[in-house]
This record gives sequence, structure tokens and C-alpha cells, in this order.
Amino acid sequence: MLDNTSQLLLRNIDFLSGKVLLVEPMADRLAAELKQKAPELELFCLTSNFAVANNWQQQSKSPCYLGDALPADLTVDKVVLFYPKSKDQLQSSLAQIKTALNDKTEVYLVGDNKGGIKSLGNQAEKLGLKAFKHDNAKHCLWFELDGLLQSELKTSEFHEFSIEKAGISLKLCSLPGVFNHGKLDLGTNLLLEHLGHIQQGKVLDFACGAGFIGAFLVKRHPEIKLTASDISTFAVSSTAATLKANKLPGEAIAADGIPSRSAAYDHIVSNPPFHTGLKTDYHISEQFFRDAFNELKPGGTLTLVANVHLPYVAQLTEIFGQVKELGRRDGFVVYYCKRDRK
Repeated sequence: MLDNTSQLLLRNIDFLSGKVLLVEPMADRLAAELKQKAPELELFCLTSNFAVANNWQQQSKSPCYLGDALPADLTVDKVVLFYPKSKDQLQSSLAQIKTALNDKTEVYLVGDNKGGIKSLGNQAEKLGLKAFKHDNAKHCLWFELDGLLQSELKTSEFHEFSIEKAGISLKLCSLPGVFNHGKLDLGTNLLLEHLGHIQQGKVLDFACGAGFIGAFLVKRHPEIKLTASDISTFAVSSTAATLKANKLPGEAIAADGIPSRSAAYDHIVSNPPFHTGLKTDYHISEQFFRDAFNELKPGGTLTLVANVHLPYVAQLTEIFGQVKELGRRDGFVVYYCKRDRK
């Protein structure tokens, strides 16, 4: 199945020729569709999303670059940038691709109307660029962007800020596009108040973002063996920078889902995502809960925070047998589950 943005790209496939770089595409079947509909195109992919990278490699033998750098010798004829969920990330993504442009490269942007692309004209103007709308369909927009090669845009640097919680002081580092960039969100703030049972053992901070949770736990209990994982390489870099800034041990890795360690974790803690793109997707949470159960040691715990409206109690009860509510505030609730020792 194709995301609406991918469908709009295929609708405008005549704009594409030669070497084509797709930046931050969706985790759908676009690579396979392009291979079938336009086999003459030489495709390249740049993504910060580990799932997209895996998906791309399964569908296409075309190069896919995971992270924040393109090969220095890569120059392309066309670029299609999928408009990011974070407006702060747009400037950094545009700066990323400048090394792959020449004076004839055409740059296009595609995005969902609900994702903010309607304001691209104003954003482009503030960046010294010009945006021209070519198409509007599937509740999405298709723009051409002019002036990028001549611009002075730079990739984003870490935003550093400090928090203090329960007597623990931390310096946090985050990049644009990372969940709650530059601030501690209400859900995580509540979760940090209900982690007293996590004092030792192997701990996974799943969907780690800027590393708030894992850093907090290790700072309070240095004997914890921390693994932090996220689907976003920007988040992984942010967490690694946070751990380094506080001189804390731990590994930060990119992973699509829970890193499999064969039931090795004593505790899993998370403020997990519940979206696929812009849409709520309960299959994500259910898969996460099942994987958490399988990857916990017998007697291990899962502690997470979620919006109160999400139907997690039924899912968690089905998988773990029982679920406890540890706290509730500001529209969020903290759940605690324990894997049976059998």
C-alpha cells in the first residue's frame, strides 16, 4: 500500500529523469513501484528512519544512505524531499542535500496537507528560496523549490538544555525532528516520577528520543546497564550526545522495533510512538507490547506512559495478563506490567 504522498509522486513521475534522490520517503512500496513504472531512473535514497532503510533495501538494489551524510561524489539530476513532520527539520534536510546538487538539478517537495506543507511558500521565502506549486491531489501538495544551490543553509547543530527532576540534574542534547526537541514533554515528565522500581539490571529505553529516560535512570542508579534504541538516527545521535554530555555509560542504537537480545532485558521503559506518519496506528503499540513481553526476562517489567485515550489496557492485559496504573496527570497515564516468571 502506498502513502498519499507516494501516490502524488507517482502522479508526477514525468518530472523525474536521470539520477533521482528521494529524501525521507515513507516506509511503503514506493521503491518497488518506481522500479516497475520507471526502470530507467537511477534511484538513491537518504533517510534517517531505520525502518525506511530496511524497507528500501528489500525492494530495491538502489543505494540507500542511513544517517546525515551523502557521498561526497554523488550528484543527482532530481531531488524529491518528503516534507518532514517537524518544520525545524526542513532547513537541515535542505542543507543536507546541497552537496548532491549542480546548477541543473531540480528540487521538488511533496507533503500531506495536514503535515504543514501548505505553509511552504512562506517558509521558503524566509530561507531565501522560492516555492512553486505544481500539483494538489490526494490531500497532498507537490512543489518545486528554486534557489537552494545558491543558499547559505546549514545543517542543524545540537540544541542543549538542562532539566532537574527528583534531585537529578541533566544536560540534554537534541536535533530537529527528534520527539520533543528542546524540551521535556508532559508524558515523560510524569513517567520519570514512577520509575523507582528500576534500580539495576539490563534496561532498554525504547523510542529514546533525546535520551531523557535512560540518562535519568543511569544518573540515579549507575549500576544499570542501559541500551537506548530509536527508529530515528537523529534520536540515536541525540541520545548518544546526551549520555556523553553527562558522562554516563550506555549504548544508543538504531532499530526498527525492540532490539532482539533473546529475553535479556530486566526492564523496558518507554514513551512509545503510536503514529505511522500522521495516522494513529494501534498495530504499532500491539507489536511493541508483544515484542516487549518476549524480550523481557521472566519477572521483568514494562513501564510506559501514554495518552489516556489510547486503548492500551486491553492490549497489555491480553499479552501480560494484568496491568497496573501507576499515575495519571495532564491527559497521560503510566502503566506497569510484569512478565510472568513461567
